[in-house]
Amino acid sequence: MPVPALSEIIENFALLDEWDDRYRYLIELGRTLDPLSPDAHNEDNRVRGCASQVWIETHVDGAASPGPVLKFLGDSDAHIVRGLVALTLSLYSGQTAKTILSTNAFDTFEELDLASHLTPQRSNGVRAMIERIRADASKALEQA
Repeated sequence: MPVPALSEIIENFALLDEWDDRYRYLIELGRTLDPLSPDAHNEDNRVRGCASQVWIETHVDGAASPGPVLKFLGDSDAHIVRGLVALTLSLYSGQTAKTILSTNAFDTFEELDLASHLTPQRSNGVRAMIERIRADASKALEQA
């Protein structure tokens, strides 16, 4: 089962009143991630700055028009963090590098009221994931 579209995730969050239910939904989102191959659990793909182990594998289609399109696979060793990875990838995967660089993921996290319900360590991890994805988008643009 693929990660739902961002609009569906936002709608589902709106239906959940209790934070325990929202955390359970995040865990369910994490289960929708495509599996990351064992070989992809390497230092090049590891996201630094996360308390939990997080890996993001980036695939760039440089021949796409109107510019490079990036697709991401991700994984984590923590259930809620895996859900945060899924949420982040629903926002960015399949987008052009320019769209990625112009998208403020923190607005989405604010809209879902996640920012105020994440521990500082998890917030730092989300920031590290977003910075990594944005750095990959910048690199893809430079190489285009």
